[in-house]
Amino acid sequence: MPNMETLQELLVHELQDLYNAENQIMKALPKMARRATSTPLREAFEAHLAQTEMQAQRLERALTLLDAPVRGRHCDGMQGIIDEGKKLMEEDANEDVMDAGLIAAAQKVEHYEIASYGSVKAWAELLGHEEVTALLQETLSEEESADRKLSQLADSEVNSEAAMGAGEDDSDEDTGESNDVDEDSEERATPARRQRSQAARSRRSGTQG
Repeated sequence: MPNMETLQELLVHELQDLYNAENQIMKALPKMARRATSTPLREAFEAHLAQTEMQAQRLERALTLLDAPVRGRHCDGMQGIIDEGKKLMEEDANEDVMDAGLIAAAQKVEHYEIASYGSVKAWAELLGHEEVTALLQETLSEEESADRKLSQLADSEVNSEAAMGAGEDDSDEDTGESNDVDEDSEERATPARRQRSQAARSRRSGTQG
């Protein structure tokens, strides 16, 4: 006899899977925030941690409404995504390149959750669980918003900085050959990169003085 004979049983199974996934994410996000160099990216991870805690509470409420045990089933899918992210964070990478990689890793998490919450929300709606549907829709909307914000951050700043590679401030500090900065390159740099470049030149000036 199959373990799951009804859509209701599948719904409970997947909600428990998501509950475990959210708890895995709560453990991973602080590590990603610490590894991020971009302030907006770090703040995005920190904000999503608080959001994830609320999402776990919604799952607890949903399982209670369904008279199901409030417990997690180990989510192998999320474990694999998080393990991949851990390996990325162990790499000796340029800071801007690491930030770009962290966004990609975070969006893999978001896309997994969007697919999962979309499915369980549809099942709950079909089965007539109105309050459960509303709880799941709230989380689904948050995940879609988080994914859009990560894309905007990547497109507006992080990816372009990663494409530029190591900044001129790094090469100057390594060689000590020149303190001159090409004005055209400075003008093309993003505000965050210009700020880091200026800070590096200030440190050099202090050292030379």
